[in-house]
Amino acid sequence: MRNLFFAFLMLHLLLSTVNAQNSLLDSINSLIVKSNEENYSIDKRLEFALTSSKIARQINQDSIILMANRNLSVRYFESEMYDEYIALNRDNFELARLIKDSSAITVAGSNLGSMYRYYEQNDSSYYYYSQALKYYPASEISESKATAFLYLADILQIEKIYAGAEEAAINSIIILNRLPETQNRLDKLWNAYNLMGIISRESGNYKKALEYYEQSNSYAKKINDGFVNEVYSLNNKAYVYRQLEDFDKAKDIYRSLLALRTKYEEVDPSFYPTILTNIAATELESGNFDFNTVKNKLRESYKLTHKLKDDVLRMNVALHLSKLYKKVPQKDSVTKYANEALKISYDVFANEVKQEALLILSEVTEGEKGKAFLQEHIKLTDSLLRVERSVRNKYARIEFETDQLEAENEQISKENLYLVILLIGLLLTAALIYAIISQRAKNRKLKLIQLQQEANEEIYNLMLGQQNRVDEARAKEKTRISEELHDGVLGRLFGTRLSLDSINFKDGKEAMLTRANYISQLKLIEEDIRKISHELNTDFVSGTGFMNIVSELIDSQSIAYGLKSEFIYTDDVSWDLVSNKTKINIYRIIQESLQNIYKHANAKTIKISISLENDVICLDIIDDGDGFDTTKSKKGIGLKNMSSRVQDVNGEISFSSQSGNGTIVKVRIPYTNQPE
Repeated sequence: MRNLFFAFLMLHLLLSTVNAQNSLLDSINSLIVKSNEENYSIDKRLEFALTSSKIARQINQDSIILMANRNLSVRYFESEMYDEYIALNRDNFELARLIKDSSAITVAGSNLGSMYRYYEQNDSSYYYYSQALKYYPASEISESKATAFLYLADILQIEKIYAGAEEAAINSIIILNRLPETQNRLDKLWNAYNLMGIISRESGNYKKALEYYEQSNSYAKKINDGFVNEVYSLNNKAYVYRQLEDFDKAKDIYRSLLALRTKYEEVDPSFYPTILTNIAATELESGNFDFNTVKNKLRESYKLTHKLKDDVLRMNVALHLSKLYKKVPQKDSVTKYANEALKISYDVFANEVKQEALLILSEVTEGEKGKAFLQEHIKLTDSLLRVERSVRNKYARIEFETDQLEAENEQISKENLYLVILLIGLLLTAALIYAIISQRAKNRKLKLIQLQQEANEEIYNLMLGQQNRVDEARAKEKTRISEELHDGVLGRLFGTRLSLDSINFKDGKEAMLTRANYISQLKLIEEDIRKISHELNTDFVSGTGFMNIVSELIDSQSIAYGLKSEFIYTDDVSWDLVSNKTKINIYRIIQESLQNIYKHANAKTIKISISLENDVICLDIIDDGDGFDTTKSKKGIGLKNMSSRVQDVNGEISFSSQSGNGTIVKVRIPYTNQPE
């Protein structure tokens, strides 16, 4: 009945827990829905999301926590709380990997890749985008996957890892071309083809670059208000023609862009000076130019950059002015504009402009200063080459270490699984061994109790036998005394009485002597009676009771164990008043002590004393053996048995010992009110 009640109670608790969790889950879902409703303010929606995340942590289920935190990350982004957004997405990423939620990994990885790209932390952005892409199914066709490939390609192109960039851009284009056409996807396709054009141009494949720019321009024309995209495609295309030294085509494209000046300047005020600078640079590069015409265009552009406070464009214009004046040559102007370009290049980290400016200054500056410019140019060139190789190695290392880490994690997971299986096996084995050992211990304990009972019975029977021998001796002694009284004392009294009767009728001196003689005989008979009386008053078996049994035990065990023993006891204890249970336990304690001394102490002598002090039986056992540490050795079964026996008769036991100084066992048992 109790088991049935307990089962119902456990079932009730389980159902209560499930119901409570379901209630919390409903609350989380409700809060997530509210946090996505646009009729609430951004702050209120964030509050709903934070509360749902807090409740999810109470349930403490990873999948529910991840669900709530993914929603919370969107609210952080909307609230422009970018530090919290990044930190939470990092947590989501690790949690998603832990529970192997591939969808959540791709979302968190893409979110982190995008944010680190925004902060120009390209290595971190590359890591998270590449991780996200590993968890997309190979057959999946989605815009998020295409976007991840596109941004990964952009990062690799910036870092001049063109082979990887091209592969990622092609993957992005393949996916985007298989999706329905939307304005957003047209913009991404334009971006991807423009990126392919840049990669081909930087790789020296100018013909292919022109094809890609033409393709990107075709998508720009499909985009609503895509003139900005179109300007970029045409500008990039003109630059390729400059690389091919087809300067006329380049100038034609730049002039066509000038027609968009009025429209484009609303978007980018630097548009006109940029195109003007490109036209002047193209004319300068062609070698067939009018000095004043090129100078005027560059000077106009230079003034506009000052007005716009556009340092990057001013740096480029200054560099072209230095190149123009170098053609004349006008060294002062060359030096002036080259120095200006060099100074700005340090501020904006434009290494290519820095290289060109240093080279120009080294050519127009004489002496050691000119050599210094050249050495710095060479040093910068070497440094950029090393950095470029280092960057390539870094991204290769990121990829390698990531793959290696994943392989190690997979191996660790397998090893952990094997370890869990091994631990379970060990636990089961340990449980089985424990059960066997426990059962054996119980069996030994039962056997020991049985042996103790048999020994107690043997001691009791021994005491009964001893008592029977004592009673038999007493009976014999009584018979002897009876015979002595009857045959000796009574016969002599009878003879003396008859003799006295015979002289009652006589007088005289002889009769007096005779009576005196018989009176002397009566005195002798009186002494005999007194002697017999004294013998009857004396306990003739006082030396053959319980103490004799103990003494016999000590003597026999001492001989067997090779010990010198001394046994001291007093007659103050009336052992007939002591219960058999107490006597048996005292006997066993002495026996156990002798065994322990023989087994462990290496003693030569032992002293045992029994006395009575203040109605307490005092048993002291002293040996001169090795001794032991009482704080560490009380777990021995012998000592436990002794303590148990003393407790069984309401006594106390103490052990006093030090290593090398022998041992003293003190037992104190109440003399009165002995339990039976």
